[in-house]
Amino acid sequence: MSDQPESTVATESSDVTATPQVGAVEDKDDVVLRVDDLQKSFGGLTATDHATFEVERGTITGLIGPNGAGKSTLFNLISGFYEPDGGTVTVNGTDVTGMEPYKVAEHGLIRTFQTPRKLEGMTVREAMLIGPRNQPGESFLTLFTSPGTVAESESANLAEAERILEEFEIDHLATQPATDISGGQMKLVELARAMLAEPEVLLLDEPVAGVNPTLAKKLKSQIRRLHEQGTTFVLIEHDMEFVMDLADPIIVLDQGHVLTEGTPDGVRSDDRVIEAYLGGGA
Repeated sequence: MSDQPESTVATESSDVTATPQVGAVEDKDDVVLRVDDLQKSFGGLTATDHATFEVERGTITGLIGPNGAGKSTLFNLISGFYEPDGGTVTVNGTDVTGMEPYKVAEHGLIRTFQTPRKLEGMTVREAMLIGPRNQPGESFLTLFTSPGTVAESESANLAEAERILEEFEIDHLATQPATDISGGQMKLVELARAMLAEPEVLLLDEPVAGVNPTLAKKLKSQIRRLHEQGTTFVLIEHDMEFVMDLADPIIVLDQGHVLTEGTPDGVRSDDRVIEAYLGGGA
C-alpha cells in the first residue's frame, strides 16, 4: 500500500531495523472500516482502551495480540454484538456504532466465529441459505403479497449456494446434516456461507483454531482466492505462521489498545510486540 510505512530503513552505513510507529497507520486511501476511539469495560476491567485503526479496501489485515489483549471483544464491538462505552465504528462511511448485528451486516460487514454454531436439523445446503442478506421471504407480508418474488429469490439463492459450495470444493457435503461434519469442514461452510452475503469486509475470528493442517491449508487457499476476487478481510489468528503468511498489514493489540501497525517483518522484529507477548498482555 502506498501509505504503509516501511518496517525497515536503510542508513548510509548499513541496514537497520526501524521501530514501527506507535499506534495504527491513519489517513489511508480507501477506508472500508474505521474504528475510532473505541472503548469497552466490564466492571473494573478495561477490555478495549481507546482503540483506533483503519482497514483499507482490498487488504487482508491481521489483528494479533497476546491472550487477553481484547481481540474478540473488539470484533464483538465492531460487528454489533457488544455496545461500546465510547467511540465509533464506520463501514463505508456509515456510522454503524451500536447497531444490531443484522443491521451492521446489511451495511456489508460480515463476521465468522471462532466456534461455528452447527445448526440442528439442517443440511449443509440449508445452513448455507441462511447467509444471503435481505431475503424477501423473511417478510411475512411479502410471503403473502408476492409469493412469486419470494420463490424467485429462493431459487436464485439456492443456485448461488450450490455454486459457492462447488467453488469451495465442499459440494459433496451439501446433503450432510450440518451437525455431522467436522469442525474444520464447518469453518469452510461458515466461510462459504459468509460469501453468500456479499460482504464489503469480512471479519474472521480464528479461522484455523482447532483445524487439522490439511483443512487449514485449504482455508488459507480459499481466503487468498476470495481476496484476489476483491474481498477485504480482517482476521484474528493465534497461528502466527498462518496470519503472517496471509496478512499485510498487521495490527497489534495489547491490553485493549493498538500497540502498533506494520508489515509482518516489521511487527516480528518490534521489541514492544515481543515484550507484549512474553509479558502475557492482560
